[in-house]
Amino acid sequence: MNEAVGRLLGADMSAVQQFFDNLRRSEPVEPEKALLAAILEDAIQDYRKYKKARDREGKERFRAAAEWIMESAGDWIFSFNNVCELLNLDPDYVRRAIYARNGRASQANKPGRHDSPKLRG
Repeated sequence: MNEAVGRLLGADMSAVQQFFDNLRRSEPVEPEKALLAAILEDAIQDYRKYKKARDREGKERFRAAAEWIMESAGDWIFSFNNVCELLNLDPDYVRRAIYARNGRASQANKPGRHDSPKLRG
């Protein structure tokens, strides 16, 4: 799970390290946190994998992931905001990282383009 989340957050190694440090605080990872991380990971993978889908199933999977990620209401226990907050991650920072991931390769060579993650707690 750790390597997959690292790939999903992208090249910002400080964000990846802080995410893993946060999960290690409660070693071993509680099953609930593992479930939350899997939910987040699955949505991010679907968002990225199906972003340019042309078939009906791919478009639907992208739409469902995008709607879940963009939804700002936290009424549901498994809303994007609640999942991020329960993992001690700032939902807005995670959203920006997801949306910026595609443009990161072109901006990686620009100086001063390294944002630090916004962990809660």
